[in-house]
Amino acid sequence: MNKDHCMDARFEHAAIRIEADGQGTVPRLADLRDIAARLRFAPEDGRIWLDDERTVLLRASVFAGLRRELLETLGVDKARALFTRIGYSAGARDATLAIKLRGSRRLIDVFAVGPQMHALEGFVAVEPIRIDIDVERGVHYVEQIWHDSVEATTHMEAAGVAAEPVCWMQAGYASGFNSALFGRPILFREVECRGAGHAHCHIIGKPVDEWGDVEADLSFLRTEDFVNASLVRRRSPFEDASGAPVAPSDCDFMVGASSGFLSACHKLRQVAGTNAATLLLGETGVGKERFAKMLHRLSKRAEGPFVALNCAAIPENLLEAELFGVERGAYTGAGEARKGRFERADKGTLFLDEIGTLNEPAQAKLLRALQEREIERVGGSSSRAVDVRVVAATNVDLAAAVREGRFRADLYYRLNVFPIRIPPLRERRDDIALLVNHFINKFSAAHGKRVSGFTHRAIAALLGYDYPGNVRELENLIERGLILAQEDRAIDRHHLFQAEEALGDGLLAMDPRGAVRPASQVEDVEEPDGAEVQDLVERALDLAMPLKALERGAMREAVKRANGNLSHAARLLGMSRAQLAYRLERDKEE
Repeated sequence: MNKDHCMDARFEHAAIRIEADGQGTVPRLADLRDIAARLRFAPEDGRIWLDDERTVLLRASVFAGLRRELLETLGVDKARALFTRIGYSAGARDATLAIKLRGSRRLIDVFAVGPQMHALEGFVAVEPIRIDIDVERGVHYVEQIWHDSVEATTHMEAAGVAAEPVCWMQAGYASGFNSALFGRPILFREVECRGAGHAHCHIIGKPVDEWGDVEADLSFLRTEDFVNASLVRRRSPFEDASGAPVAPSDCDFMVGASSGFLSACHKLRQVAGTNAATLLLGETGVGKERFAKMLHRLSKRAEGPFVALNCAAIPENLLEAELFGVERGAYTGAGEARKGRFERADKGTLFLDEIGTLNEPAQAKLLRALQEREIERVGGSSSRAVDVRVVAATNVDLAAAVREGRFRADLYYRLNVFPIRIPPLRERRDDIALLVNHFINKFSAAHGKRVSGFTHRAIAALLGYDYPGNVRELENLIERGLILAQEDRAIDRHHLFQAEEALGDGLLAMDPRGAVRPASQVEDVEEPDGAEVQDLVERALDLAMPLKALERGAMREAVKRANGNLSHAARLLGMSRAQLAYRLERDKEE
């Protein structure tokens, strides 16, 4: 096709300009054979793979039946919200795939992965009408025609012709893909839909703040309205580390759309209305205290106080006084009586962070307080009844600590009534775009500074990074990037990462053309020469060693050398983490 004849197009690394010529000739996007090549079938194992993620085939008739059941069971609004969120999450995930496959190519090629994934998965054929994206100037406008939408067809089969557009999952997908790829909230709307009686589906996408009234649209993307709405209703006091009351703020809202996040939120909702002790499990920086605060807001104790204590931050000789309080004259310097955290949290919630650091005497006294529901101040001679719900958190394996004798088994079972695991950010990459937008808004307001978005390089780095510090580290990166970037300009990779962070720890790698890729996609060991490979092969054959046994041994040794870190082990083997995890699980089954 002669592009000068059919369209006006200008491609740049940070900008896309495409517009149909008005004579029925439309522009072509990049060839999708590189994506199609990632689709692999393993019918003997009952598995289909798209890149390193397991995939399923679903007949349109089955999809129509599922849609009908959801519409009848949930109603239109809840069904729409569910499909929109599923689509958004899928789109955000495919933005990561786009960076992985085409991160070193033109921006238009990376952008094209979204429409091409729609086509590859059989949802719709996308006809670009106008695409005008300029990261530096903050411009984002996308207009498309969707031909033969399977979602519109299945909706009409399930519920007939609708009064409003019905391609909810695809609109959510486009919003998620663009938001994740460009690091700012982009909303796609159907202005015409075949499922509503129009000739075809006509889609427009642009930044949320350019749409005007978007409350109705965004309500379908809110994953857990019950959580954040409770923030407005709650009037109970919070305390900071010094015990001073703290008012709620935007940073208290929980942000996420991934399945792991939603699972944790669902468990939070299940246990919130009870008085059961809850144990929050997760790595440093995943947001355990925010989950604890939200648990308090949703509980019957929401009108009472929420008091937090970081057990690791208090010296051992002062920990008992901090927990249970002090009577006047109990020790030198105790000039007056003082309440401990248990008393201050009476009728409310006590959050004990890093519970695994408690020493043995403190564990024994905490267990007694939980069992008897009463405490005794240091230097006191009488017991005081307390009505406190305890929520504990740890980033260590308490079960292992119990086996090793470092943590009391009876206290562990008392705290572990209802455990909730909060996944690390590397397992909930679908949430990165939402979190980035949340933090940009937060720090723009805090520092009185605006930026236009993120460069292609910055987005590639954010999506490819492993985040050992989890959400807290992402928050710090975004604040740093906003401070270093110029006013009304895009945040670039060097604003986010120092060289030693991005490359020195092996979490990111840079290809010869300057594109950042996750280290799990790059072999960080030298390629052995032919003689070494030949020698290894000959020894394996001499020992009559089965190939499967050799593979299994290599994987186990890699996991051992990586101290159980599957991401690191996968890098040693030159494969992705998902591929390694699948093979290890397959070996267990065999």
